[in-house]
Amino acid sequence: MASEWTTVTINEIAAPHSGSIAIGPFGSRMKSDCYVADGVRVVRGTNLLEGRAFGGEFVFISMQKAQSLGSSMLKPNDLVFPHRGSIGEVGIVPSDGRTYVMSTSLMKLTCDSSRVRPDFIYYFFRSDRGKHALLQNRSQVGTPGIGQPLASLKSIKLKLPPVSEQDMIISVLKAIDERIECLQQTNLAIEAIARAIFKSWFVDFDPVRAKAEGREPQGMDAATAALFPNKFQNSELGGIPSEWSVSTIKDITSNIQYGHTTSAQAEPIGPKFLRITDIQGGRIDWNKVPYCIASRVEHDRYKLKRHDIVVARTGASTGENIYLPVVPDAVFASYLVRFQFEDWTLARLVGAFMRTTAYFEHVQNALGGSAQPNANAQVLAGAKLIVPTSSLSQKYAETVAPMDRKLWDNAAEANTLSTLRDTLLPRLITGKLRVPKTEKLVEAVL
Repeated sequence: MASEWTTVTINEIAAPHSGSIAIGPFGSRMKSDCYVADGVRVVRGTNLLEGRAFGGEFVFISMQKAQSLGSSMLKPNDLVFPHRGSIGEVGIVPSDGRTYVMSTSLMKLTCDSSRVRPDFIYYFFRSDRGKHALLQNRSQVGTPGIGQPLASLKSIKLKLPPVSEQDMIISVLKAIDERIECLQQTNLAIEAIARAIFKSWFVDFDPVRAKAEGREPQGMDAATAALFPNKFQNSELGGIPSEWSVSTIKDITSNIQYGHTTSAQAEPIGPKFLRITDIQGGRIDWNKVPYCIASRVEHDRYKLKRHDIVVARTGASTGENIYLPVVPDAVFASYLVRFQFEDWTLARLVGAFMRTTAYFEHVQNALGGSAQPNANAQVLAGAKLIVPTSSLSQKYAETVAPMDRKLWDNAAEANTLSTLRDTLLPRLITGKLRVPKTEKLVEAVL
């Protein structure tokens, strides 16, 4: 019953021992020479990604150093919150056998397990209500920070159901999160396979080397192996397979175009409006891409199409790019450049090349350490690449096309589940929606 829910403060549900709520002393008084190649992971605000798992790049300290930090040491199921920087984020320490310590920019909460499940508090702070509670005392000047952070955290109020109902709510939300995590991990594996194929065929030339040495190329059928030559030739990029060529991206594109100049809109008033910030590590979360107003002429001119490649041309992420095997109704912003190709298989090959170290080094060399990174389309398209025969380009594209489709389908399913979770979360966490009415819906989706 909803009447069984009680209003509590965070301070009331903290574990009754020293250090149950604390700010990490580690960080500002440590220098980079304290870091080691491997050891105890230091959790910073940048490691609190949307979702349960910590992510991003970690720095490490020795176990001896970590043990000297007292309340900065983290235990499984501790909750961590930034009080500077990325305020509003929350993380929960995993039970993965690793040891973690928090940086000076974080606060931690150890929950009283007799009253509350840490996962329930984690989901409360994932909700809009919880985020607002964290953000309400945020300063608006300089780097975001919370004044009197411990007092602010301790005073936050929430409605707390009995532990048995907490468990039911957690089971529903975790089932969705775990499915999303599974889809994301599957996509990472698929991306790794596609990269490995490109590297083996077009960077390391493994099949060509095998044939040159009188061996059968591994991992491919005879028809595919026959598409590779059995010797090398000299080129401006060094030895490359015979009958292949060296070209620049701009020499093999059919169209290079700057994007649409307009303002992003949160409301769905027109097509999606793809910006630089929407492309992260060669991926796009289309759920988070805003909309824009575009006339019919503008929509037709800037509408993204299958097999387009878009590249960032300014800012810290200059050179960041993505190949689009599938695309929703969307236009692209003016700080992006679009490359199009008459042959989609060539577009797929170039798209793979543009995710390699060689391409990003080309962009960085062209920028020359500029404080305000900015590259025009000619620079972005000036990278040299090795182009195989058209039959091999087609074979590669056809090989990875099912992977591209699976990546899209998995991402779409994850987006649907994220929307479902974000719809259910505030209602479940406040008692407005009860678990029995939710379970059948979740079971049908999963």
